[in-house]
Amino acid sequence: MEAYLLRFLNPSAHVHLHPPPSLFYVSKKTSRNCNLNAKFNNEEDDLLLQVATERAFLRFQETLRPDPLFIDPYVGCLVPPGYQVNMKQHPHKHCLATKFIDDKLLTAMNNTDGLRQVVLLTDGMDTRPYRCNWPVSTIIFDLSPETIFGKSTQKVKDIGAKIPRSCLFYHIPSETFDIQQILRSKGFNGARPSLWAFQGLPIMNLANFKEILEVVSNLAMKGCLFLGELPAWLAEAEGGVKSTTRWMEKLFMSHGFNVDIIAFDEIAGNLGAESTADDYNNILFVAEHLRYSDDQMETWRREFQRIEEEGDEEGFEEL
Repeated sequence: MEAYLLRFLNPSAHVHLHPPPSLFYVSKKTSRNCNLNAKFNNEEDDLLLQVATERAFLRFQETLRPDPLFIDPYVGCLVPPGYQVNMKQHPHKHCLATKFIDDKLLTAMNNTDGLRQVVLLTDGMDTRPYRCNWPVSTIIFDLSPETIFGKSTQKVKDIGAKIPRSCLFYHIPSETFDIQQILRSKGFNGARPSLWAFQGLPIMNLANFKEILEVVSNLAMKGCLFLGELPAWLAEAEGGVKSTTRWMEKLFMSHGFNVDIIAFDEIAGNLGAESTADDYNNILFVAEHLRYSDDQMETWRREFQRIEEEGDEEGFEEL
């Protein structure tokens, strides 16, 4: 876990990656029950909070720029006193990613019939549920560390942040056992379109992210999008990766996704901006799900069973 945190705080630092216990447990009995069941000690909790605060500060700094990519009216309350604002000429790559994900989410929500479910996998300080202009009847699920989410949510509520009246918002602690069941119990429906965004949720190794992919693959309908930014050190930790693009394509396709990697320079160019020349090298991606969800398969199983039973009854009547 410390390797992940240190990579964000100092991406150029060389950190030896130890294989920690799984953050996302997959049952040997059934791969359908994935959970996010890590228990962090106080030091790790503090580091998680520090990383989340660093990201919030970047978004706060972007909001204060003369020509911001986006305006986040709530993120300022998440930044502790003492952070020195540096008004850079160009936006940070994290902010380019944030803007890209914002636009992708809202464009898809507004242009896809029946799409009213969005799942945000975050660090607990994501203000999208409050600041984005969600369509009527949107159900927003935030999956993030409980401690960070609880503190940050209280702060944004204290300054007047509210979820749109026409929308529903549910938080699922990333420490929860069987995340798929919890999502369903909160109203998630795998037989309806959904949209998934990954930005900030702590992961410790590649196995953790594979388990995230499995969760999304089980719950998302065919054709649904999964987008976000993946820590580049996951590919580095794999060893022997000659092409990041091919590695990503193989990783996502093994879970039923067709993935495209989006270049930060391309985003900056489309926005008429330039990105900062820093060591931030996360991998920005958009993936389309090619498989049917568990709920879709179950619906069709029941329908086929009904048709067969009706056929048997007709045959019996003829006799």
